[in-house]
Amino acid sequence: MTLEEQINRQRVKHIVSSYQLDGDDCDRCANYLDELLRTYAIGLIELALTEAIVQNWLTIPMPRGVVFFDQVRDLLIEWQTNSIEITFSPTEFQQVTGLDPTPIFGSSGFQPPSMVRHG
Repeated sequence: MTLEEQINRQRVKHIVSSYQLDGDDCDRCANYLDELLRTYAIGLIELALTEAIVQNWLTIPMPRGVVFFDQVRDLLIEWQTNSIEITFSPTEFQQVTGLDPTPIFGSSGFQPPSMVRHG
């Protein structure tokens, strides 16, 4: 695995750990996340994680664990057949995740990454 791939995986893990999205199912969710990482581009996973967080923002308690990762997977599947629709801007992405939005949105606006993981 290249350094860039390691950094990108760390970005995804940062989002998961920041919101404790794996809940009480740490091992099961780690396996679920690994499967998503083998199937989809990391940038899309970042977008789907963030979109699921935003969609659940007012849900108390926020879904976590396998239920949350099912929502992420469902978004990724939907985006394969429909256009990618997100409800947040690059600035909001940064506010929600604490991550630089440039790798996902580019320097001049949204450029969705390809759906399938390459390599």
